[in-house]
Amino acid sequence: MRRTYTSAFTLLELMIALAIAATLATFAVPSYRSHVARTHRIDVASALYRAAQFVEGAASDGVSTLPPGLDQAPQFGTAIYRLHVLPADDANGGYAIEAAPEQSGPMADDPCGTFALDATGQRSNRSVAGRETPASSECWNTT
Repeated sequence: MRRTYTSAFTLLELMIALAIAATLATFAVPSYRSHVARTHRIDVASALYRAAQFVEGAASDGVSTLPPGLDQAPQFGTAIYRLHVLPADDANGGYAIEAAPEQSGPMADDPCGTFALDATGQRSNRSVAGRETPASSECWNTT
């Protein structure tokens, strides 16, 4: 009589595999999320510079709105940030552009909050009420 053997995981092997997967997930998920947030911040900084270039080129026309594509970050696809031109005043050198995160988007709770760039090259951030804003250099780090 011939016996057939079946091969399968034992409960101990399954528990070890799950423990390894849980340990990897514990470190991988936060790292992935911070990488995605950094990528969105780099994208919004790039969008602000593109919008500033457009506003400076159209300064003689008195442009107060951005055309489609330049009014959001990323430029194509679902908007994560909305850009708009602020009125000129003495402090901003002629114009300022703000990029506010979409309320229902993935960056709505980002501590960097709203990004701003003015005609003098001044970069700043304004956080959601009640939250501490990190240094602008941290939020605008594109390297």
